Amino acid sequence: MNFSRRELLQNSAVGFGSLALASLLAEEAGAATTPQNPSGIKAPHFAPRAKRVIFLFMKGGPSHMDTFDYKPQLQKDDGKPLPFEKPRVQFAPTSELLASPWKFKKYGESGIAVSELFPHVAECVDDLCIINSLHGTNAAHGGACLKLHTGSDVFVRPSMGSWVNYGLGSENQNMPGFLTICPTLAHGGTKNWGSAFLPASCAGTPLGNASQSSEQARVKFAENARLSLEAQRMQLDMMQSLNHKFLDTTGPDSALEARIKSFELAFRMQTEMPEALDLSSETGATHKLYGLDDKVTEDFGRQCLMARRFVERGVRFVQVSHSNTEVQWDQHGALRKGHTQNAAEVDKPIAGLLRDLKARGLLKDTLVLWGGEFGRTPTCQGAGRDGRDHNPEGFTMWMAGAGVRTGIQYGETDEYGYYASVNKVHIHDLHATLLHLMGIDHERLTYRHAGRDFRLTDVAGRVVTDILS
Repeated sequence: MNFSRRELLQNSAVGFGSLALASLLAEEAGAATTPQNPSGIKAPHFAPRAKRVIFLFMKGGPSHMDTFDYKPQLQKDDGKPLPFEKPRVQFAPTSELLASPWKFKKYGESGIAVSELFPHVAECVDDLCIINSLHGTNAAHGGACLKLHTGSDVFVRPSMGSWVNYGLGSENQNMPGFLTICPTLAHGGTKNWGSAFLPASCAGTPLGNASQSSEQARVKFAENARLSLEAQRMQLDMMQSLNHKFLDTTGPDSALEARIKSFELAFRMQTEMPEALDLSSETGATHKLYGLDDKVTEDFGRQCLMARRFVERGVRFVQVSHSNTEVQWDQHGALRKGHTQNAAEVDKPIAGLLRDLKARGLLKDTLVLWGGEFGRTPTCQGAGRDGRDHNPEGFTMWMAGAGVRTGIQYGETDEYGYYASVNKVHIHDLHATLLHLMGIDHERLTYRHAGRDFRLTDVAGRVVTDILS
């Protein structure tokens, strides 16, 4: 059938009103399928304790026995052989035990010992729920990163941010439900924030990458200096009318439907994203709180401040990555120099974020998660007894905020810190607990693909109820 451009616009425009009305009525009924909520699930499975997540990802694997898992016996037995078997699968050879080069001190009413690497976070220890008994399955960065982010170290699966976005959507129709700030492009890269077989609109929207300064972190193509918003709206309406006409002909097409939703979200983001990224409206005291007045802390501090601004505006899941391209947390050698530098870059900004969220009343319904893809070995590696190897057998992550007990350490590694030994928490358990805090039953949040139902926790995972408040 041939028709003119004018006839196309006249005929297709008639349907826009009904589409808008249907969307509004569905939202009013609480069951809309929107660009930010492609699953059609607006309400969680049960009352949530957290509405949003900030994930502080320490790329490379911080050493737990040098940060938040004090091991007195390791200090006593420095230089001695490990008195039990090492794991069957190791990333690289290691030798004798290596004591932590840093002193630990007890802080707060809880009296939890924290390394001198984190003096600012240590002052917030009574707000932390430190899990000392994490364990995973992969001793390589790529596999371990994928396991932490997606629940699988061997297959392409949706990331945890995408699952949260799929199940709950964004609280702000003009912003993505999942943002990742300065993500690393290595060791899984885009797969760590991708949506895999979930709708494309569930994927994380990246702002910059780890090789750029956070000051340059922007959403690509979010601004159009050539065309006005009105002209762009006309173009988009024309394109969307053709897309909907194609759908009417072909029937359901998940890829095209996701593109339609992504185009709409991209247009709406232009009205809100620039303001969210503009930190000039923040006070000088706030800039100082996050360390933006110091060259050492300004880059990560800017990321943390951006994260607070995003969750304030209803973004459901925000990931902040510390992935210093020169050092990272991967100290096979130069442990003293590397961990000192890394901790100095993140310590004050993280403490600033926790204090700011708390002061604004946001910490009560925002879950903050800190950690890397694995820990390090208590045995030394490299020349000069100044390095540690990868260790997925036992490591530390901590949570703060909505729904978790505060001022506690949960679980234990052995007396040297090699294996998780008491109240072990697998990565699947971590994911199940995170979803539970968001009001989601991890066994019910599923997606049908390739003939079976998939979920973030695969066929495992248990909620760690002992850490819930």
